Amino acid sequence: MSFDRNLRPDPLDYFRNQGLNPTGRGKWRGAACLLHGGSDSFRVNTATGGWCCMACGEHGGDVLAFHMRLHGLDFIEAAKALGCWVDDGRPPQTHKPTPLPPRQALEVLNFETSLVAVAAANIANGVALTDADRQRLLAAAGRINTISRSYAS
Repeated sequence: MSFDRNLRPDPLDYFRNQGLNPTGRGKWRGAACLLHGGSDSFRVNTATGGWCCMACGEHGGDVLAFHMRLHGLDFIEAAKALGCWVDDGRPPQTHKPTPLPPRQALEVLNFETSLVAVAAANIANGVALTDADRQRLLAAAGRINTISRSYAS
């Protein structure tokens, strides 16, 4: 099995299907950030699928990286979900992902647990979560679980 980058979805169609509405003209367009809930800080490159958020600093080189980050998936899971993982007849190879350096892992855990705590406080105060909030919480849970599994073994 292998990854075929030519099968990645069209960036503009992909981001629209994820609930973003990129606005503007030209190659780079603005949208709300699904990763932290910002209103217009997210930028997407309609040609390459590259993306970055000017507020939270998250960034990636294509729609696959965004799908991994948004849904808390690893590379192969995200590639399969996007239809760019091809069965080429070879047996699958298992690779243990290289964990983040401890300092980076703690930074990610700090950010994600803070996000979860804020969401919990909002719920406790009667604030309803939007679908985007729920998706972001699922991504946070995926990241927390991935990091904890990589350091637990």
